[in-house]
Amino acid sequence: MRFPKLNKLLIIGATAGMLALSGCGASTAASSGGGGPKTIGFSVYDMQYGYFQTMEKGTHAAATAAGYNYKLFDEKSSESNMVSGTQDLLNQGISALIISPFQPGALGPIVDAAHAKKIPVVVDDIGGGSSNYDAIVISDNANGGKLAADEMDKELKAAGKTGKKVASITCEPSAVYAARRNVGFDAEITTLGYTVVSEVSGHSKQEEGYKDTQDILNAHPDIVGIFSCNDPMAVGAAQALKDAGKSGAKDVIVVGFNGDQIALDAIKNGQMAATVQQQPDKMGAMTVDLATKLINKTAITFDNPGAREIYVPVNLITKANLPTS
Repeated sequence: MRFPKLNKLLIIGATAGMLALSGCGASTAASSGGGGPKTIGFSVYDMQYGYFQTMEKGTHAAATAAGYNYKLFDEKSSESNMVSGTQDLLNQGISALIISPFQPGALGPIVDAAHAKKIPVVVDDIGGGSSNYDAIVISDNANGGKLAADEMDKELKAAGKTGKKVASITCEPSAVYAARRNVGFDAEITTLGYTVVSEVSGHSKQEEGYKDTQDILNAHPDIVGIFSCNDPMAVGAAQALKDAGKSGAKDVIVVGFNGDQIALDAIKNGQMAATVQQQPDKMGAMTVDLATKLINKTAITFDNPGAREIYVPVNLITKANLPTS
């Protein structure tokens, strides 16, 4: 549950005090030079979602392979859980904190408290807010948008389509990293000679992707392609096209983003053309590698040094290379 703005500020302020006090004078395995195994603590957004289950598997496997003890906390899509649970991890003597934050805006006090204990912080996806995290791992979203545009162009040419009008459905405005997908798509598809005649937000929801596509078809009945910032909205777009007597794989080329099972099923069934697949397991493994470098004070090469960002490659999935399991 998200808190009203005033309550959120009170929670963050109170938490900052608690975390700062709990960090005073403490030592950790990362800084004490003790001989026992070090511990990785992972605070994850919500384990009910397959994306984060896969991320956690990658994180856990990499931590175990590297010889760490491992502690997991499930935020369950709750800011208060994120704050209190991560505080507990910091108080358990972890050597590094990996966090996929439900509320990036509440990360500041957490990161400050971790650093007071000399515990490095690696953020996995979602966002770092304005906090002073040590590194953040995200998908190569801009390049994923470019891949989507190139595939759309390829599919349209193969289908003999000559129209040049396409649409772009974005995630919620607060999803700043996901927004790079649409930026990458828009830039590449324009370079290829198309015009983005409609760009609307579906707020990451399937039902809004459906409604947005209905509106797009009404305003631009000659549209030839739709790119969606995530797969639920892409599947919604494909369903709206189907209800309008069109195919999202032949008549209006639909390309999504994530690699969710619902999109893979839609591609298999000929309802949409492609999706750009993220690799949350590899993202998890990368965070452990970064945590190790930070613990050992080894230099890190960032893809975007100013924001301390590391990018994990994405894959294009079409009917030709659908996963078999």
